[in-house]
Amino acid sequence: MEALIPVINKLQDVFNTVGADIIHLPQIAVVGTQSSGKSSVLESLVGRDILPRGTGIVTRRPLILQLVHIDSEDSRKTSEENESKKNGRLYRGIDGEEWGKFLHTKNKTYTDFEEIRQEIEAETERISGNNKGVSEEPIHLKIFSPHVVNLTLVDLPGLTKLPVGDQPKDIEIQIKELIFKYISNPNSIILAVTAANTDMATSEALKVAREVDPDGRRTLAVVTKLDLMDAGTDAMDVLMGRVIPVKLGIIGVVNRSQLDINQKKLVADAARDEYAFLQKRYPSLANRNGTKYLARTLNRLLMHHIRDCLPELKTRINVLAAQYQSLLNSYGEPVEDKSSTFLQLITKFAAEYCHTIEGTAKYIETTELCGGARICYIFHETFGRTLESVDPLGNLTTIDVLTAIRNATGPRPALFVPEVSFELLVKRQVKRLEEPSLRCVELVHEEMQRIIQHCSNYSTQELLRFPKLHDAIVEVVTSLLRKRLPVTNEMVHNLVAIELAYINTKHPDFADACGIMNNNIEEQRRNRMRDLPSAVPRDKTAGGSHSGSAGEQTDGGTGNWRGMLKKGDDGSVGDRAMLQHPLPASPHRGHAVNLLDVPVPVSRRLSAREQRDCEVIERLIKSYFLIVRKNIQDSVPKAVMHFLVNHVKDSLQSELVGQLYKAGLLDDLLTESEDMAQRRNEAADMLKALQKASQVIAEIRETHLW
Repeated sequence: MEALIPVINKLQDVFNTVGADIIHLPQIAVVGTQSSGKSSVLESLVGRDILPRGTGIVTRRPLILQLVHIDSEDSRKTSEENESKKNGRLYRGIDGEEWGKFLHTKNKTYTDFEEIRQEIEAETERISGNNKGVSEEPIHLKIFSPHVVNLTLVDLPGLTKLPVGDQPKDIEIQIKELIFKYISNPNSIILAVTAANTDMATSEALKVAREVDPDGRRTLAVVTKLDLMDAGTDAMDVLMGRVIPVKLGIIGVVNRSQLDINQKKLVADAARDEYAFLQKRYPSLANRNGTKYLARTLNRLLMHHIRDCLPELKTRINVLAAQYQSLLNSYGEPVEDKSSTFLQLITKFAAEYCHTIEGTAKYIETTELCGGARICYIFHETFGRTLESVDPLGNLTTIDVLTAIRNATGPRPALFVPEVSFELLVKRQVKRLEEPSLRCVELVHEEMQRIIQHCSNYSTQELLRFPKLHDAIVEVVTSLLRKRLPVTNEMVHNLVAIELAYINTKHPDFADACGIMNNNIEEQRRNRMRDLPSAVPRDKTAGGSHSGSAGEQTDGGTGNWRGMLKKGDDGSVGDRAMLQHPLPASPHRGHAVNLLDVPVPVSRRLSAREQRDCEVIERLIKSYFLIVRKNIQDSVPKAVMHFLVNHVKDSLQSELVGQLYKAGLLDDLLTESEDMAQRRNEAADMLKALQKASQVIAEIRETHLW
């Protein structure tokens, strides 16, 4: 199991080559306040002075520190780490049993650890500046030594409250966000560092650790500066977990003082002094505290943590590899045969456009109706319901009907309802179907336009490689749709005009409706006769009704104004009250009379004859309107499909080829976007890294480490 940590280091190297931070590898994140002793703990684990020192905030960038244990007999680097060829000779590096390497300096090797410290300072200044600001871009450092255990640690900036000097005012928020970025990784172990001469209950390190790890399953506490506690006090209760229990344990260490650092006291000497201090002050706990015990504990925890994380890590790598493979495929290969590539793209776009209309597209939209499904919805839901909502007698009053009847009779009173009035009124109503029909064409045209964008986004991502070709295709298809729109509108207009051109009163459905209506009217007439008083002879009444048309016309007929005026003079108050407009003024007191200015009594009680005539016309209009509406509801979708949808489907590919397949245009149309080549290379590098990582994990299974 010891070999698991080098495997993780190898995975870290793989992803470092592509600068990727998409895989959360198991590592130990070191958290603590400023001057809590974080740097001293890390240097104790390394056994060397490698970290910058000073007052205030010193660690201003995350330092990912990989400790790699090598055999003490090997005083040179392994072939994988240091072999290089130059001028035909093989160089095996330099003498020395310990060395370091930075990711940003490539193959440069450091054997002077003071130079490593200076490089950390210089690299921090280069990115973060000299104003004590912080940056989330990490520094990667590898230390090879026979005196270390295999570990991967992340040194993070110390928690602070107030900005110092020219630090940003939100420095506290910046540092916390940076720390949370690393400790929120579920594959990380949190090393919470707290000084022994502070109150453990107010530890900021443990506080932030609990925010992301409330159960404490991946938090280990380290208590530093055990030798600096007030006289008469000790950390026994803290180390025993009686103050703040920590699930993974609490380990106490003794750091070098600032005086020791200034006097260049070796880390090895400090380790001996630490051991002596623990034996003297905490003899019962000495074997469970100290830097060496901390290193072994971290190594053990990290190995077990890696073992637990590997299954999920393997799944994550495989999923990402599949995603990047798909992304790389969408970017396509560099264009060699431009004619062939152009025709393939045109053919694929035209096919996907047609498939989207037919409902056989590869990428089916699940959030909204699209393509042919939306066109079907427009035909049968939007257009159909709109037509059904049109009232056959809408905007048509009884006075309109009565006026049309009178106008159709001319100067002579009519014995029967004139057909001209019916045709006049029914055409007016049928004309109202034209507007929703043209709106149906417009909606389908808009959906055909939307399909272009749908195909570009989901179906033919290769077009994104060639923005000029994509724009040209959109322009050609839009132009084709624009050309078909007036043709389709004209056809729909003609469909309504055809219905208006000839009112077919011999239509079977209309003839049946007239027969039923006549029967109803006859039945109503018989019922009225049945309700007459018995003293009135039926034959006389009937005769009067047949021969009394003239009488009706005289008393209150459709055209006899004298009868209405007489009735108004003689009759009831109720009839007079129904008249809204007074009669013209009498020709006296100097007022002139305009005989043509005769007001129409718009609100009066209709006679039985007038009511019957209006009812007949209204029923005829409604019956015939329903027939025409049914025809329009059926014929408009057919016309739209033939003149617009199917025509565009059938001619789309030939139109694209005819407009764009020209020798002078191909070079320009197949010019890739500026960043496409870069994105293709990045995706290829990432895919290669993921495939290599997958091989590394497969090797673990083969060697039974997992």
